[in-house]
Amino acid sequence: MAESVLHRSIAAVALLLLAPVLLVISLVVRLSSPGPVIFRQQRVGRQGGLFEIYKFRTMVDGADLHAANVSPEGDPRVTRAGRLLRAWYLDELPQLVNVLKGDMNLVGPRPETPEFVARYTPEERVVLSVRPGLAGPSTLAFMDEAEVLADSADAGHHYATVVMHERVAADLRYLNERSLTYDLRLLCRQVVAIIRKGMGA
Repeated sequence: MAESVLHRSIAAVALLLLAPVLLVISLVVRLSSPGPVIFRQQRVGRQGGLFEIYKFRTMVDGADLHAANVSPEGDPRVTRAGRLLRAWYLDELPQLVNVLKGDMNLVGPRPETPEFVARYTPEERVVLSVRPGLAGPSTLAFMDEAEVLADSADAGHHYATVVMHERVAADLRYLNERSLTYDLRLLCRQVVAIIRKGMGA
């Protein structure tokens, strides 16, 4: 309970401090291509419950109707503004609202969509015992996921049969190590990795 209150409090402060940035990003998304500013999608949360995750839209409107729910490097559905937002992970900022609502923590396993969770083994479903996170070990471990998927013949199949299970394995290892200190270190490492990736984009 105390952990949840801490995460929600930090998210509330972050939303207030980042309000001008969020407003600018919203305008950029709105002006760059037709469609809503916020992309909403069902994800699986703690104990298998469903919730709606929020992101700044980085693809053309209705992109999920045209291809698999994965996005390799060079995905033509990604808008020009979307490429920049993804390079700096700015599209994930609206998930601070998910943290404020209690759907997510700041740090934890990344939430998957129902069709991929349906492929989890019983052992992998243990990852659903905690709240998912805005940042997490699988995100840090797979910063090059888009490039890896682009190198495969079938990005959707490769994600579902290989990458997804490797991501879950990283998140399961996290469950044995999680603590406030560990989470803070992971957040710092994530920020550094995003800066390095963004500078190289």
